[in-house]
Amino acid sequence: MDRYEKIGYSFLAVIALIYLIVMLTASIIAFPHGLIGFFLIIGIGTLFIKVVKERLENKEDDFYSKGVKK
Repeated sequence: MDRYEKIGYSFLAVIALIYLIVMLTASIIAFPHGLIGFFLIIGIGTLFIKVVKERLENKEDDFYSKGVKK
């Protein structure tokens, strides 16, 4: 991963975090109807964390991403 990718991913992470905070705040404000969105965000976030964790721990993907010539 080069420097430009890191900068791009950093900006995307900041925007996603701000968006998530706004959505959670709006869900709490719209109580009790906002609970549906709140639980949806928690479910999707949990699955996203699972996928990222599996990718980071997978040695085979690391081997192929470093070994394939571009």
